[in-house]
Amino acid sequence: MAFGTNLFFGCCLILFAFLLGSPIEFVEGNIGPFPALFVFGDSILDPGNNNYINTTTQFQTNFPPYGETFFKSPTGRPCDGRLISDFIAEFANLPLIPAYFEIGTDKFLHGVNFASSGSGCLVETNRGIVIDLPTQLAHFNEVVQLLENKLGQHQAQQLLTNAVYMFSTGSNDYAFPYLSNPKFPFPKEEFSEMILGNFTAILQEIYNKGGRKFTIFTLPPEGCSPGGRAFNEQANGTSGDCMQELNGLLQMHSSALPQKLNQLQQNLTGFNYTLFDLFKLFTERIDNPSKYGFKVSIEACCGTGQFRGINSCGGKRQVKEYELCPNVTDHVFFDASHPTEEANRQFAELLWNGTTDVIAPQNLKSFFIM
Repeated sequence: MAFGTNLFFGCCLILFAFLLGSPIEFVEGNIGPFPALFVFGDSILDPGNNNYINTTTQFQTNFPPYGETFFKSPTGRPCDGRLISDFIAEFANLPLIPAYFEIGTDKFLHGVNFASSGSGCLVETNRGIVIDLPTQLAHFNEVVQLLENKLGQHQAQQLLTNAVYMFSTGSNDYAFPYLSNPKFPFPKEEFSEMILGNFTAILQEIYNKGGRKFTIFTLPPEGCSPGGRAFNEQANGTSGDCMQELNGLLQMHSSALPQKLNQLQQNLTGFNYTLFDLFKLFTERIDNPSKYGFKVSIEACCGTGQFRGINSCGGKRQVKEYELCPNVTDHVFFDASHPTEEANRQFAELLWNGTTDVIAPQNLKSFFIM
């Protein structure tokens, strides 16, 4: 997700899957052999890849108070603690999936997280200061080569076929144009088709390498994040309303995903997917926080300004002043655009074992026992 007021974009993410040990082993319990997890995308899933690239603190979170709820120190995750992918690794009896830049020579057998805050499907989105999805694919191809070198081609192919591939990407592509335009400057349908085309091409490339099990997140309602509301108030003179045009674009993208994924399933033998409705789950908690155990849904825990929507958490960005809430578990949002660990936990539980109203046609747990 990606909005602050002066600092418009937060961090979007890709996750890196770690691969551990050799040779191929079986994970204890009912989870199948080598259910590796490879993670791609933006800040929703970024475990700290942007710590290692030449970027700005606008797209980094490797400073306090990030990380303090669970890790007790910052890791580069744009959260007070764990991300959705961290919880999924735990549910699947996997270790934490490492960032791509932390895999070394052998820590990639359980998967790798390639996600990068601020990134999108298009190379033009925050070009040069994030790791775009095509570059994440290139990093994945490097890991495939490492797997083949370590395990041999047959065992590496078995690992890649059994693995799960997780994606949260596209939000920044739609948000980025608002940096210089109060209204979306491109033909909406054509722009969405371009992003979807780039995304499905990436899925097909991973399929060609052996990937068969894909879980895709719908795009979250960035226009209703604290940063989105604050930006809308500053740019358009609203009284803290959501950015409805942006949310409409995100919904347009998400609504087109089932048809695109069905086409891939029809054309690619063995291609399986499940679609996780993150937009719906976020919206439910923003609209009715108390139902889900929260007290505050439109104001961030960490930041400054209206809704704490200025992306200043930690005091390392353009705006240095920030406030920190006394109880982070009261909040849906930790900073201007990213969920708290508690929100991530709830999302992960529904991704893992939810019903078809939030994840369809099957939940993620089924992919790890196939």
